[in-house]
Amino acid sequence: MKKVQPYQNIEEALNILDNGGRFYNIFTKAGDGIISQAELGKVGGVFNNKQAAILFLELATSELDKAAKGKLLSKMEADLQSSHEKFLPQRLLPSEMKTKGILSSSAIVTGVPKLTTSKTSFNGFIMVPISTGNITTFTMIPLIDRYDVYELRDEASSETFIIAHSKSKEKLPEKKMKVAGIIKELKTNKQEDVASNLFLEVLYNSEIA
Repeated sequence: MKKVQPYQNIEEALNILDNGGRFYNIFTKAGDGIISQAELGKVGGVFNNKQAAILFLELATSELDKAAKGKLLSKMEADLQSSHEKFLPQRLLPSEMKTKGILSSSAIVTGVPKLTTSKTSFNGFIMVPISTGNITTFTMIPLIDRYDVYELRDEASSETFIIAHSKSKEKLPEKKMKVAGIIKELKTNKQEDVASNLFLEVLYNSEIA
């Protein structure tokens, strides 16, 4: 998960995003007035993941006004504009995620996270692939074994939603923030055929002052 500091103006955004890409993107030029997929991926820290790149872009530009955002989008190459339209994330509160969240889609959720540390107080399982040679099988494991798990709550209510991110990343502070990620299935137990719950796999976060 990457911490994001939103851009404060269009000049800052253009300067950072029109960066030329990584060293092997030899046909991508910095400062040419065109923002490419490679350039956005470099800043967002992703490779060939359009959904994650657009999620980063939306969080990074969340404080720009409509006019500035429109100008920035007009600078993007055609394929990137199409990806932006396809992967535009939902913007929800934790209390809205269970009823409005769409499985496998991107979402930016605002709330206050609280770390869950006890396996006995949290029951939730995810399906993970296991590859042996050319054969891939799937097994169920507790979400808390793979991720740091948080309850994200509405600032003005007691309603919560489960979010998770890599154990290798810095723990989230218990303060209001935006978290951005992908909505995935969460099963109550290993025998459950159809997942009864959802969780957000967090890729980016941004603290709110």
